[in-house]
Amino acid sequence: MKTGIVCKKLFICLGFTALTSVTSAQSFPDRNIVLVVPNPPGGLVDTSARLLSEPLTRVIGQTVVVDNRPGASGNIAYQFVANAKPDGYTLLISYSGYHVGNPALMDKLPWDPVRDFSPIALLTISTNVIAVHPSVPVNNLKEFIAYAKANPGKLNYASQGNGSVSHIGTEMFKQSTGIEMTHVPYKGSGPAIQDVLAGQVQVFISTPPSLMQHVQSGKLKGLAVTGKSRHPGMPNVPTTAEAGLPSFQLESWVGLFAPAGTPAPVITKLTESVKKSLALPEVKERADAAGVEVRYLTPAATDALVKKELPYWNKAIKSANITLD
Repeated sequence: MKTGIVCKKLFICLGFTALTSVTSAQSFPDRNIVLVVPNPPGGLVDTSARLLSEPLTRVIGQTVVVDNRPGASGNIAYQFVANAKPDGYTLLISYSGYHVGNPALMDKLPWDPVRDFSPIALLTISTNVIAVHPSVPVNNLKEFIAYAKANPGKLNYASQGNGSVSHIGTEMFKQSTGIEMTHVPYKGSGPAIQDVLAGQVQVFISTPPSLMQHVQSGKLKGLAVTGKSRHPGMPNVPTTAEAGLPSFQLESWVGLFAPAGTPAPVITKLTESVKKSLALPEVKERADAAGVEVRYLTPAATDALVKKELPYWNKAIKSANITLD
């Protein structure tokens, strides 16, 4: 008899919990949504977050706030979101260098790239630019490689941090060309670009949002873009293939993720709202001006991208002997 009463109470409790969850999902959102960014202001990741926040605010009907939480090669932000309540109000603006790179760089990663996050959408993708300070006496990629080989260890290169795409990509570039440069890591693109502009660091391989305006103004020399085609904002900068290095290509992506366990109706609402936001004409205009390509992908396609790139970046990182030490 008592067992029956307990089962009945448990059934009622579970039913109430399920009903509460459904009701909560139906009313979503009813307060501010926070986009947690693992980088400081400036650069591809922060630019992508700010491209989305204003139009998403209008589409979804609640204020969308950008919260920059840089540090520890992105792990501060990733762990924060992984541990957040899975209700759709705390979301991660994820950077490919961290999401698929960190698992190969750290033995005890405090978050899992697949288990701890639910994909909402891919937001943007970007090629990278090989740029140097004007003090480097070269005018093209071929001359740069020759100069670097003749002066091993003389040049310093900046990255957005240990394990970032700019770090991994530059080490791959070094392997492809046989040159030697010294790595100087920074906490994001903003601080890195300041030292590159000042000439304290001579080389930076990064995304157009960090470098395009400085290449356009002549403050930096753009030697090549690492995609399959020239960048519309820098039409005079050749691709690596055109510059004589067809084997080297490097792209970065930014996606939106929720903590694992976020209700499916909430994920659906966010995905549909993000798709509408990215399709607005003004978003493309702003993205083009910033040097970013808007590229929406569904949650399933974003999940497939992550699972495809995890082994690829693991192989690239291990072969280049890249560590966070």
